[in-house]
Amino acid sequence: RALLFVPTGSPTYDYWGGNRAGANLFGNSLLCLDARTGARRWHFQFVRHDIWDRDIPTAPILADVTVGGKKVEAVFQITKQSFVYAFDRVTGKPIWPIEERPVAKSLMPGEQAWPTQPFPTKPKAFDYQGYSEDILADFTPEIKAEALKAVQRYNLGPIFTPPILKDAGGKEGTFQLPGAGGGANWMGAAADLETGYFYIPSVTSAYISSLVPGGTRSEMPYIGGGSLGGIPNPGGVPLIKPPYGRITALDMNKGELKWQIANGPTPKEIAENPALKGVTIPATGRTTRAVTLVTKTLLFAAEGYGGGPILRAYDKKTGTEVGAVYMPAPQTGSPMTYVLNGQQYLVVAISGGAVNGSRDA
Repeated sequence: RALLFVPTGSPTYDYWGGNRAGANLFGNSLLCLDARTGARRWHFQFVRHDIWDRDIPTAPILADVTVGGKKVEAVFQITKQSFVYAFDRVTGKPIWPIEERPVAKSLMPGEQAWPTQPFPTKPKAFDYQGYSEDILADFTPEIKAEALKAVQRYNLGPIFTPPILKDAGGKEGTFQLPGAGGGANWMGAAADLETGYFYIPSVTSAYISSLVPGGTRSEMPYIGGGSLGGIPNPGGVPLIKPPYGRITALDMNKGELKWQIANGPTPKEIAENPALKGVTIPATGRTTRAVTLVTKTLLFAAEGYGGGPILRAYDKKTGTEVGAVYMPAPQTGSPMTYVLNGQQYLVVAISGGAVNGSRDA
C-alpha cells in the first residue's frame, strides 16, 4: 500500500506552551502518509498541547489481529503515558473507542492547557498513571505514613496534571507519573504476530514537574525546574510501591491484560533493609529498561542498563521464567535472533565496566 507511519515528538518547549496556543498539531501524533506522493492519509494526536514531555518515543507496530471474529489490519502506538492506541492502519479508525476526557487547567501565568486529552478505552494502562494513595509504598504502616507525609510537598493530581511554578503555594512541583521518560520508551514492545500478543517493558518512576523563569538562560519565559532526583524514600524504599520495572503481556485481539511480571529480582538495598525485617517481599524488579524479543515459544528479556547482566527466558503464555544466561555486562539495546545451519542464535547489545574495562565497550 506504500503507507508510511511517522510518530512525532513534542513541540518546543517540553513543559511550557504559553508561546504556542492551541492543540499544536502535529506534535505528539502518528501520521499515516502516502509514501509515493507524501499526501497525508490520516493522523491521530495522542497529546494535545504537550506540557509533560510526552513525545512518541518508539516506532508503531503493524500487526493483524482478530477482533470480534473479524481480521483487522492494525497499527498500534505505545506511548510514554503507558497507553497503547490501536487503529485500523488503512482508515485510521480506532479499533476500540478513544474518549476525549477533561483534564486539569494550568495554573501557570500565560499558559493555556488544552481542556481535554484522548483516553483509549482498551487496553487499560499497563503502568501506574497519576497520583493516588493506593500507589504509595506500603510495606509497613510506618512506611505508608511517611510516604503520605512526603507527598504533601507536591502538587498532586491525575495524569495530565500540568506543571506548576516551582515552590508556588509551598509545593516543589507537580507529581508526574509516568515520569518524563515513561512508562514505555524507545524499547517499544515485542509483538507476536501469530498470536496478537504484545510484551511491553516499562518502568514506574515519578518526575517532579516544575517551571522556573528562563531569565538569561533561555529565550523561553519559563524552563524546567524539576528533576528526576530528590524524590523521598520513606523507610529507605522508593516512594511508589513495586514493581519498579515490569513486563506486561497484552492480548491485542481483545485489548486485555494477560499477565504482568517484575523485571528482575528485588534489589539488595530493599531485600536487606532493616525496616523490612519480617516482611515478605515478592520480586520488585528494578527501574531499568528491559528490551524484549519474542520467538515461537519464548519471550526473552534482560534487565536493561543499570540492571543485572542476565538474559532471561520466559514462557510467553504465562510469564513464568524457564531459564537464564549470564552475560559480561547489562543489556543496553534491542536483541535480535537468526538461524544458521539449523542453530538459533540470539544477539544482545551490552555495555558496562565489565566489558574491556570501558563503559562504552
